[in-house]
Amino acid sequence: MTVSVFVGVSVDGFMARTNHDLDWLPEGGGEPHGYEEFMATIDALVIGRKTFEKVLTFDPWPYGSKRVVVLSRSSLDFSGVKGGVLEQMSGSPAEILHQLSLSGARNIYVDGGITIQGFLDAGLIQRLIITRVPVLIGSGIPLFGRLSHDIRLHHVATRTFPSGLVQTEYEVLR
Repeated sequence: MTVSVFVGVSVDGFMARTNHDLDWLPEGGGEPHGYEEFMATIDALVIGRKTFEKVLTFDPWPYGSKRVVVLSRSSLDFSGVKGGVLEQMSGSPAEILHQLSLSGARNIYVDGGITIQGFLDAGLIQRLIITRVPVLIGSGIPLFGRLSHDIRLHHVATRTFPSGLVQTEYEVLR
């Protein structure tokens, strides 16, 4: 199983404003920067409840018929999602991945600040693709938080785009 992160952040390291607003991102995601190609390789997305609530405000549902697992201990209402394939799970990152592997999922995309941080700290992410957007927003929801140990990374590639986006891919070392 390969577990990856594909995320955009401000140059100062924030995924969203404190109120979860994404108004600082380039309109429509900016120029193509590999997201569609990345998504074509994914069997399932794992997102946290707060990320799910934010994505519910997007029109149309951005994941099409891709399997989306929303992590929450509280009951969720998926009735507002048209055409989406959603399910709810709870448990540790290792338990979530075990459940996904039993269903045949092999390529997992993890998204959402707390979710990414939990999977990273548990040592379950193999690949990070981080696209820095040329803006400083000063405060917000950070991509990275406290860790119980250092996480060593191997630089795979860095790409630049005409709009100023800078995308760096890392392999997480074991």
